[in-house]
Amino acid sequence: MMVNPLTLFVGLAILISPLSVTVVDGLGVNWGTMATHKLPPKTVVQMLKDNNINKVKLFDADETTMGALAGSGLEVMVAIPNDQLNVMGSYDRAKDWVRKNVTRYNFSGGVNITFVAVGNEPFLKSYNGTFINLTFPALQNIQNALNEAGLGNSVKATVPLNADVYDSPASDPVPSAGRFRPDILGQMTQIVDFLGKNNAPITINIYPFLSLYGNDDFPLNYAFFDGAQPIDDHGVSYTNVFDANFDTLVSSLKAVGHGDMPIIVGEVGWPTEGDKHANTGDAYRFYNGLLPRLGTNKGTPLRPTYIEVYLFGLLDEDAKSIAPGAFERHWGLFRFDGQPKFPLDLSGQGQNKLLVGARNVTYLPNKWCEFNPDAKDLTKLAKNIDFACTFSDCTALGYGSSCNGLDANGNASYAFNMYFQVKNQDEMACVFQGLARVTDKNISQGQCEFPVQIVASSSSSSSVSLFVWLIIAGVLFVLMF
Repeated sequence: MMVNPLTLFVGLAILISPLSVTVVDGLGVNWGTMATHKLPPKTVVQMLKDNNINKVKLFDADETTMGALAGSGLEVMVAIPNDQLNVMGSYDRAKDWVRKNVTRYNFSGGVNITFVAVGNEPFLKSYNGTFINLTFPALQNIQNALNEAGLGNSVKATVPLNADVYDSPASDPVPSAGRFRPDILGQMTQIVDFLGKNNAPITINIYPFLSLYGNDDFPLNYAFFDGAQPIDDHGVSYTNVFDANFDTLVSSLKAVGHGDMPIIVGEVGWPTEGDKHANTGDAYRFYNGLLPRLGTNKGTPLRPTYIEVYLFGLLDEDAKSIAPGAFERHWGLFRFDGQPKFPLDLSGQGQNKLLVGARNVTYLPNKWCEFNPDAKDLTKLAKNIDFACTFSDCTALGYGSSCNGLDANGNASYAFNMYFQVKNQDEMACVFQGLARVTDKNISQGQCEFPVQIVASSSSSSSVSLFVWLIIAGVLFVLMF
């Protein structure tokens, strides 16, 4: 049975001075916001600064988030979602987007935008080609709009791609034989040529966890950085899938004439719920292999240099789709409330301590919703559990997850409580046709925590604050110059 590293190291949880924290060169994090109850953006920015994380990758350009980042000095990658790629095929629309989401923040004390992510894994096979012919025109228009605005030297457009855009043939399944997928070779060649012309990097998302997920034949240790049987690639040895995957991309780029193109790893991480391999023990093992590797700046066999990496992700997101897998909501280094899950050393030196969590988090009252043991009619129990889990996050009940060992009543209580918390503890959300009741007793069981939700941040007040802030900052900038 795997021991939770948090249990082993909880005694080490001390208040860390932000000045004492360092991170691996080029290390950033992904900040996703698909949560029913979001932490205030300023709280999240303070978390990043407290942990000396100075690069952040977003999945949009929401003005409340941007307002919190203003003046922080953090390097920011803003993003254009896939559903906007079509309209970015219009150069006028692209120029308008750049004006509203990049140029607007480009002043002293504004937001330090360094990249624009055009789409997010738009060539995924599961999208059935929806974005294949939309991505390059959008990329081209955004970069050209940045260039026209005089920002092209400091802000580069890139396309975060899933690692399924390249592969090695079955006849020679090694990194040196890597090539882009035949069905998108034309589009990838266009994109890579354009990135090269603008001195922009290619961005790739690498997930060793997904190599394990649903594939019992994949060698377990090869997903980590310790103890794997080496795989030989014509005299070059690979001991982990991260290096092998990265170098498969290097070979793919070389095959289209761009073997020296800069590469950003846009996402890499390990989830902690939702699968037999998604737990804090495996996540701890993965990060404690990845970070020391990055800290050496030795890179991979084909790129022996430091690698710019954005960890995925910063926070758990309970409103994400679980279509790819139940684990999707639990990629965070931090829980939904901004508290660290396990000890880590972002400098890669192995001096593990709990990261600095979110400050001054406000929680809802200590109330839970539980199965009512006095309920008589249980014929509708399954239907009510299904309803609760449809509109909340029941990931922890899945096979291999932290609450998988509950009995039938415990499963019901967990599901009911998750829905109750999503609904801000509204007592009408803890009825379930007489099957549930509210309690002020913590009903957590062992390693299975029944959470109390946080008070969600107010987007409307943040939006007003941003508007006022931008006016004041603009006036001060004019007065200064």
